[in-house]
Amino acid sequence: MTEQPVFLLGEGLNALEPAAFDTEAEFQALLARHPRILDFGSLADGRPLRLVLVAREMRVPTGAESNSTYWLDHLFVDADGVPTLVEVKRASDTRIRREVVGQMLDYAANGARYWPAALLQQTFEETCAADGRSVEDAYQELLGSQSPDEFWATVEERLAAGRMRLLFVADRIPLELRAIVEFLNRQLRQTDVYAVELTQYRGNGDHRVLVPRVHGEVATANKIQTGSGRSGRQWTRADMEAALESRGPEQREAARALLDHAAAMGRPVGNKAAYPSLSVYVPASGKQVPVWTLSLRENPDKDDLAFSFGSITHHLGREAASAFADSLPAVDGLQQKLSVQREKGFTGWPSVSLTELAVQPDALQQILTAIERLMGARIE
Repeated sequence: MTEQPVFLLGEGLNALEPAAFDTEAEFQALLARHPRILDFGSLADGRPLRLVLVAREMRVPTGAESNSTYWLDHLFVDADGVPTLVEVKRASDTRIRREVVGQMLDYAANGARYWPAALLQQTFEETCAADGRSVEDAYQELLGSQSPDEFWATVEERLAAGRMRLLFVADRIPLELRAIVEFLNRQLRQTDVYAVELTQYRGNGDHRVLVPRVHGEVATANKIQTGSGRSGRQWTRADMEAALESRGPEQREAARALLDHAAAMGRPVGNKAAYPSLSVYVPASGKQVPVWTLSLRENPDKDDLAFSFGSITHHLGREAASAFADSLPAVDGLQQKLSVQREKGFTGWPSVSLTELAVQPDALQQILTAIERLMGARIE
């Protein structure tokens, strides 16, 4: 079926005909200048979503010591600290059908590992300077009552948890890509995936009309309604305490000791998960380093404490991560997971059951001591 024009009514009737983008670079530049085109949905508190550009052609390393690099078309962020990764393709590019999906997943996985808060903040401020934007005005859209350091630490936390949006943008979205997007959106708990079809119409002179159509929103809505997606709220210490009331006394004591230590020594941050969950950042070598996440799940037998070895390695190096692992207690299951981490270079999230931690004498104190030693670590 032939696409119909759009009619602009002014002094006369101006027919705007469907028109392809001349180049992918033109398409990319348009989105960088006008991110409002991609502002669908809302923030956690109900405010309209407003994306702010962090960088165009954002570098994505593929390893801590590798020279191999990918380049993401656009990285945006919103006022909730949720990053949005955007890949742009024209319909004439055959990669829009399947190859772009693997490409985007590569970017998401490696960005989550190799985009620390300091790098994101520096990149954002350099982008503002290059575009002639006032950094102060740009931050006014994002920060609220937070400082820039707190905001970018939140963005890093979102990345580490897989809390992000992946957007495939094209002038025509093929059925194959729509099917993949909807499938991924149903399967991924923390990550939302969308395809945005942006149709351009041109008329006489400079008249242009851009019409975005979003695919994947139904799958996202279903994911949230069925409880398989993230919570719409950020969990607090009070929420953790309420969940602990249904646990045994040993589990409550262990969890509260961890939470009290976190409040005294570090910076606890509530997560947006389907269950009460809280992560802790501690100061080490002049940085705020994510160290552990405590999750209280629907089944109390699955409550766990997970250690963020990928972040520790990234911020402090493998030697510090190895020393931290050596300081952790020999709790059932944990040492086997740490052995795997040694082989893989300390990049994962080994965890220990809260129940196992609660019943083993001195295990909790060993963990707290290991954290305090980590806080004194220095990068060699």
